[in-house]
Amino acid sequence: MTEEKELSFEEAITKLEEIVAKLEEENVSLEKAIDYYQEGMKLSQKCANILKSSEEKMVKLMKENDELEEFHIQGE
Repeated sequence: MTEEKELSFEEAITKLEEIVAKLEEENVSLEKAIDYYQEGMKLSQKCANILKSSEEKMVKLMKENDELEEFHIQGE
């Protein structure tokens, strides 16, 4: 899906929350659940890539400004 490449971090998180809500419904077929899961995994990877890129930018900025050398996003 090219649409996911266009999504911002916030939009991807919102879509992930929507997928979780759909998966929590009692009447989801196995096939549909698998589709939702696959879409969720793609969105999750998109979010991880955005966070990694942001972390790299912050490290670069901090080094350029002679500030802290290390910067890690919580949860890693």
